[in-house]
Amino acid sequence: MEDVGLILDLVLALGVALVGGSVAQRLGQPALLGYVVAGFLIGPNTPGPQANLERVELLANLGVAFLMFALGVEFSFNEMRRMQRIALVTGGIQIPLTLVLGTLAGIAIGWSLPAALLLGGAFAISSSIVALKLLLARGEGTSPQSRAVLSLSVVQDLSLVPMLAIVPVLSGDTASLATDLARSLLTAIIALVAVIVLGTRVVPPILYVVARLESRELFLLTVVVIALGTAVASETAGLSLALGAFLAGLVVSESEFDSHVLSEIIPLRDLFSTLFFVALGMLIEPAFLIENIGTVLVLVAVLILGKLLITGGAFLAAGLDHRTTTLSALAMAQIGEFSFVLAGVGVAEGVIDRRQYGLILEVALVSILIAPSLLRLGPTLVSVAARLPGVAGQEAAQAGPEAEPTSISRHVVICGYGRVGSEVGEALMRRGLRFVVIEINPAIVRGLRERGIQAFYGDAASEPLLLRAGIERARTLAVTSADLMIAQSAARTARRLNPSIDVVTRAAAGDEVEILRQAGVNEVVQPEFEAGLEIVRHVLRRQGVSAREATMMLTRRRSAFYGLIGEPGRPSEDER
Repeated sequence: MEDVGLILDLVLALGVALVGGSVAQRLGQPALLGYVVAGFLIGPNTPGPQANLERVELLANLGVAFLMFALGVEFSFNEMRRMQRIALVTGGIQIPLTLVLGTLAGIAIGWSLPAALLLGGAFAISSSIVALKLLLARGEGTSPQSRAVLSLSVVQDLSLVPMLAIVPVLSGDTASLATDLARSLLTAIIALVAVIVLGTRVVPPILYVVARLESRELFLLTVVVIALGTAVASETAGLSLALGAFLAGLVVSESEFDSHVLSEIIPLRDLFSTLFFVALGMLIEPAFLIENIGTVLVLVAVLILGKLLITGGAFLAAGLDHRTTTLSALAMAQIGEFSFVLAGVGVAEGVIDRRQYGLILEVALVSILIAPSLLRLGPTLVSVAARLPGVAGQEAAQAGPEAEPTSISRHVVICGYGRVGSEVGEALMRRGLRFVVIEINPAIVRGLRERGIQAFYGDAASEPLLLRAGIERARTLAVTSADLMIAQSAARTARRLNPSIDVVTRAAAGDEVEILRQAGVNEVVQPEFEAGLEIVRHVLRRQGVSAREATMMLTRRRSAFYGLIGEPGRPSEDER
């Protein structure tokens, strides 16, 4: 049966992930927690059916590569250039300070200085996979916090190169430090340049030639080869697999086929990234964890609190607003999977022993398990961050002089002026309709004011700010933020101040629709669902269905999805 062992492990891992993820979501928890628990149940440290850890980890690496590749496709080199200052400033502050924090924590629990320094290196690196998966689950894959997390993750991944080169020094081998460090850095630079230069010159023509063959299978094969080939080449050159896959995605994003590539790779991303969390669960050793529970909890507390403050301060220093800073710092307040690599090299070089390796492993796993719960503290900590000394003043100064309360009436209040909000605003301007904007990004506020658009800086859930925007006289409130908490709070406040106001919001997921409607929202828009309906409409019309019949079919489907049928003022199925 050895020849089908990989298939058996894949079926077992995916099967328990399906059950674990379903149970977690039924309990109101993120699915990835269910995946981790499922992995623990089929791991080598629990009785019952067991999957082979090495084979599952191999498959999990595919998930890492596809996830980072897809994120790279959604990004672009221009966006990376815009984020480079934030990445360098934040990384330059966060990595050294977190390294010091971990070192002090290691010394405090009785580790030697070399071992403590290795712990500090592990503390410094977060899991970009965990952070971005959590943000994707919240519908924030293209949000400012997602971009901030990704930019810092790139710097952290690059920092692993010199860290690995320095590990032999911690064991007392200083003879070749300068040579090894220089070789590692030079290799990293050459690899980065090669990926970017060759990728931008070679990949787009290849995609064009394959696309002309009009074969979906060949196109998908080409995309997979580019993603995995670049990832493997990156790891071979001493960089990380994830960084190489991300760079490959960036290269593809510059081609005309980025949307097509993304649609092909997303199913593979979602399938194999699940195995990453299953593999993490399989690493949990309950006996070791129970034996060292006190030390693990102390290190986890120091890690989360310290990293949250350090990373948050670093993002603020880089010029991010307090909301993006807080959510980004919460997502990064854990230890990443690359700490396993660093700790493994430390064991091989004799810097740490097996017990210390186990502690680093368990601290990382516990911090990842806690990560989903941390993000739920976002709204509370965002309000705390807004009251920190100097934060409000600094952001208000970036936004420009405080705007006077609006005196207009029967207008639209737009909360959030990103891609969705700006489309609403532009449509209103074309029709000469009046609106005001509430936006948390001070740069956007300043830009709007320079265009003569009345914009207020701050959180859309703030009652004083809504009053300054004339919410009690407004006709419509449009909340375009994907943040459920902000949408709920803004809707409730607006409904209390103006009972007749019409409130429209977006929902990141289908299960948020009913929550928002209970908060007083009149109209909820779920982007993926609406995109699907538009495709259905197009297909029906092409197949000869009349416009009237197609509209009726879509109206019924929309009503069923949003739960509109049977409400006062809404037509019943029979009336339709």
